[in-house]
Amino acid sequence: PGVDLADGSCAHPTIPGRVSPLLPANHVTMAKGTGLVHTAPAHGMEDYSVASHHQLPTDCLVDEGGFFTEAAGPELQNKNVLEEGNEAVIQMLQAAGSLLKEEKYVHSYPYDWRTKKPMIIRASKQWFVNTASVKATAQEVLKKVKVIPTSAVNRMLEMLDRRTFWCISRQRCWGVP
Repeated sequence: PGVDLADGSCAHPTIPGRVSPLLPANHVTMAKGTGLVHTAPAHGMEDYSVASHHQLPTDCLVDEGGFFTEAAGPELQNKNVLEEGNEAVIQMLQAAGSLLKEEKYVHSYPYDWRTKKPMIIRASKQWFVNTASVKATAQEVLKKVKVIPTSAVNRMLEMLDRRTFWCISRQRCWGVP
C-alpha cells in the first residue's frame, strides 16, 4: 500500500544525485494507483498544489518551445519533450536499469485550438500587484488605444476599475482565446 511508502523518497531517474519525495495527493487514489504521486510542479495545477503544500521548488525543465532545458541535463537538453526527448528518457531509464515496463499510452494532453497539436503546460513567472497607480495608468493608456467597436472601451474601463489584483504577464495578447 502507498501508506507504507509515504514520507519516503527515491532517486531521481534521470538527474544524478537528486532525491524525489514520495507524496500523498488527493487526486491520486488507491483505485488509480498507490495514492502517492510523482510530481512535476511546473506542469499542472494538481502537481503545483501538491508541491506548494510540501514547499517544494517549482523547477521547469522545459522551455517555451517544448524543448528540455540545460537543467534537465546534457542528455536531454534541446530535445523536444514530445518527440526525441521522450525516447531519450526511455533509453536513459533502460540504461540505469530503472525501467520496469514500457507501453504505448495515449495521454490526454490539452490541445492547441489552432494547430491541433498537444500543448505542454509550464509555469512561468508572473507578478501580482495591488496598487491604485497601476490601475490609473492602465486606464489612461486604454483611453489612447483604438478599440473596435468603440463601445467596448467603457466596458473595459469599468472592468479595470473593478479589478483588485493585477497579474503582470507576457504570456498572451489581448483577444486571444
